[in-house]
Amino acid sequence: MDPFSHPDLKQLGRTLRVRLDETLDAEQSAALSAALRRRTFRDRLIESEDRGEAVVLGGTDGHVYRGIVAAVGVDHVVLSESGGDIFVALAHVVSMESR
Repeated sequence: MDPFSHPDLKQLGRTLRVRLDETLDAEQSAALSAALRRRTFRDRLIESEDRGEAVVLGGTDGHVYRGIVAAVGVDHVVLSESGGDIFVALAHVVSMESR
């Protein structure tokens, strides 16, 4: 008798595959959650730049800056508007809304 043709091996193989898939899903979910918790404001702006998103930034002085994210530096973001570029210091931003 071939030891690999035992009928219990098929069921055992299916069970192990299901458990492996569940484990991989849980690990991927945990990794995504950890990445989202560590994502900084600058990281979010870089994603907006990659997508060409328009954003609305609120400044510490109450001023609102609108535009498409054109560039993100170490300490600033450049927003493009029809009238030109606006450079905003990241330390000056208190809120962000993407459109």
